[in-house]
Amino acid sequence: MARMAESTTVFVDVEELRIGMFVYLDLGWMSHPFPSSSFKISNERQLEAIRSLDLKRVRCSVAKSDTKPSTADATQEVSGSPMASASAAQAAEILQIAAAGAARRRDQLAAQKLRFSRCEEGFSRATQACVQVMACVGAQPEVARVKSQALVHEIVDQMIGDGESMIHLLSDGSGERAALHPVNVTVISLLLGKAMQLPEPQLQALGLAALWHDAGKAQLPERVRWRDPSFTPVEDKVHQEHVALSVASAQRMGLSEAILQGIAQHHEMVDGSGFPVGVKGDAISLPARILALVNRYDNLCNPANPTLALTPHEALALIFAQHRTRFDAASLNAFVRLMGVYPPGSVVQLVDDRYALVMSVNGARPLRPQVLVYAPEVPKVEALIMNLEDAPEGGIKRSLKPLHLPQAALSYLSPRKRISYFFEQKLLPEGAGIAA
Repeated sequence: MARMAESTTVFVDVEELRIGMFVYLDLGWMSHPFPSSSFKISNERQLEAIRSLDLKRVRCSVAKSDTKPSTADATQEVSGSPMASASAAQAAEILQIAAAGAARRRDQLAAQKLRFSRCEEGFSRATQACVQVMACVGAQPEVARVKSQALVHEIVDQMIGDGESMIHLLSDGSGERAALHPVNVTVISLLLGKAMQLPEPQLQALGLAALWHDAGKAQLPERVRWRDPSFTPVEDKVHQEHVALSVASAQRMGLSEAILQGIAQHHEMVDGSGFPVGVKGDAISLPARILALVNRYDNLCNPANPTLALTPHEALALIFAQHRTRFDAASLNAFVRLMGVYPPGSVVQLVDDRYALVMSVNGARPLRPQVLVYAPEVPKVEALIMNLEDAPEGGIKRSLKPLHLPQAALSYLSPRKRISYFFEQKLLPEGAGIAA
């Protein structure tokens, strides 16, 4: 055992691998599903994935392993280059599975791209429909009502199905620009309403209030449509008129009182500091409390002046740390559980110092998001998303501003200039995005 501990690595039969062993997969990066070819095994899912590669033996570092291989397990001690040290049979074994491993990884990449493309398409359809209904609200309010009800019903119907909601970050080019804010607020509000177990009728009302909450802004001078810290008192007062104008548009459409109330109160704060009336506490409806929170979050991430934009992590931290008294406590706590401490779109540094972009969050496990890791040895188009749920030792150390990334990492990760989300209603397939 002393001699084995001194050697660089040993070959261990795959069936003898255990959690805690540090392994080297002597394969090309296209031949296995892991972001790195060397890592410490941290869960059974990783063990199963290694065994699926059809390898008979795997190199293991004794010094780096928490669980030491026994002398009976170790079939051969090696040092230096694995291919140089391996026998002819072992080298043939490695080459034999390379093609199968590459095909497996291609399948996983295809499945990953399909999931994200479906979210992009769903968001794009929603924004196109939003543009259409808003174009007819003035001349055909009843048509706008029917079409907007159909749009929200479709989103809610997809969302309340069986399974957990996986929230995905979208690309900058997703959707019609004019509808990005109302659709983003609608999607996030509905996800939060679902997490808070609102019944379907309340979800429908919440979705319509979110979709139409800013409809009146189209009637304002462009200069005051989006709130700006530089507003004069007069400009701020004109800006606040968008609430009444939005309510009036909803009334012309014949929307329900619950929807009208949600729109009328979407800038009210539970501490009474909001507008236009300054009501507080339970006098604000629950849909309006949800909408006020989500609307604020989206405006922090996507302000009219992009230079003022906060990262999703910064926006959530600001709301929670400095403004929590303004928002409904139950809604805010549920929002943090839904989005995680590092919402999709956050740029982070992992505990092993690698840089990453948070791509997805599972609402049931928000503290273990899925991330795109900067790995210069892997072409970006071939990068698998790492699931931190499967990497208990590979968590997030801190959040970063994109400008603090090295240029190569910034180009690779491509942090979004605009933060938009959509969802899927099923968990990732087994074996996809396994973390190392």
